[in-house]
Amino acid sequence: MKIIIFSLGLALSLVACIKKAPDYAVFTGKIDNLDIKEITLAKADRSFSRKIAVDPNGTFADTIKADPGLYLLTAGKNRSSVYLYNGSAVNITADANDFNASLNVSGKGAAATNYMIFKNKKTAELKGEGMDVYKLEEADFKNKFKEINKTLNAKLDTAQGITPAFKSLEKRNLNYDYLLELSRYAGGYHRQWAKKRGYKASEEFLAELKEIDLNNDIDFYFSSAYKKLVHRHYNEEIKQLIKKESIDYGLVKVTVYSTIPNQTIKNELIFSGAENQIYNTEKFEDFYKIFMGASTNEENNAKITEIYNQLIKLNKGQRSPKFVDYENNAGGTLSLDDLKGKYIFIDVWATWCGPCVAELPHLKRLEKEYSGKNISFLSISMDDQKDHDKWTKMIADKGLGGIQVLADSAFKSQFIQDYEIRSIPRFILIDPEGLIVTQHAPRPSSPEIIDLFNSLNI
Repeated sequence: MKIIIFSLGLALSLVACIKKAPDYAVFTGKIDNLDIKEITLAKADRSFSRKIAVDPNGTFADTIKADPGLYLLTAGKNRSSVYLYNGSAVNITADANDFNASLNVSGKGAAATNYMIFKNKKTAELKGEGMDVYKLEEADFKNKFKEINKTLNAKLDTAQGITPAFKSLEKRNLNYDYLLELSRYAGGYHRQWAKKRGYKASEEFLAELKEIDLNNDIDFYFSSAYKKLVHRHYNEEIKQLIKKESIDYGLVKVTVYSTIPNQTIKNELIFSGAENQIYNTEKFEDFYKIFMGASTNEENNAKITEIYNQLIKLNKGQRSPKFVDYENNAGGTLSLDDLKGKYIFIDVWATWCGPCVAELPHLKRLEKEYSGKNISFLSISMDDQKDHDKWTKMIADKGLGGIQVLADSAFKSQFIQDYEIRSIPRFILIDPEGLIVTQHAPRPSSPEIIDLFNSLNI
């Protein structure tokens, strides 16, 4: 019986000694002369951000549960790269009055952060100040960044305490840093800073860029340079497609992203910005269909589906949302129902919105052309109440006609939120019964607005 008890106790002791690797990183430190109450730690890819409280004496401590990778520490005006992985315990000390010179990083996993700090300093030193490096001719520019690449690889090879996994990823990242600089140079930096308006990169200069594998999701999440290269590639496709066909930007973007072979990269890029783009896409049903056919991320799909279901309520034939008692520049107040019985062309605008102001002459022309016909022209300003005088002054200075009203709470106005308006200018057409004709009417400057009016016999 005693033997059994001893064996059981031994087994329990052995189990207790086998520690499971922590699923978090510990981040601590002390920054002297820091006059703020919190610092920020955020992933370079913006997938994580945390505000960390700082004691009056400058000390802080937190556990970070997020994917391993490069973080940016922001402490007031001071910043530093920090590399964290599960099981690391990184401690930093510094003086806010001379942050970079006094910065010290120690603890488990500190070697990777110290390398990143060295990398940033050395790169800045070798590149030189300002943008002069982009004035170099192609061969000299390549040699400059090959030198930077060689120097950093040598440092990485000799650094102690860096994990083999980090070294492997960072070596590929250094190559992506080099290729990204080539992309920037060829994409316009040399043309701008060397003042060579007709510059076009040679085939030899571009050769290495054509060899990039754009379907490596591991590098996509580790290397910000690789992620930017992927973005640049597909953005160029989007730009070229829009040049060929004058079609909706959001629809083009979601279409191009839907063709990405790597599903992980596809999920991130197709969702990036989709929450805003679907609001501003006239053919949001086509947008939704393409998105749902391409994305396999259930959380993202649920978010886009929720937005889609809201937009469906604003389809043609649905009853328009209403507003009540908006201030009328002509005097008194106005409610949407006051205009019932005619078509209503709504211009949602603001005095600070350049594209909105650019449409005003075209809107005035449209109002004059359709004067006395079965349509009212209503302009709803998104200006804040504090800018009330700017609103009235612009109406007077530019001789704006139609009906001019001021929304009660700018973008927080219920009418604006009901129409899911995220950007302006926005044009809406409502029929005499108060039903929506289109929540995305053509701009006054577009010939399509006349076609729309003619189709309705206005």
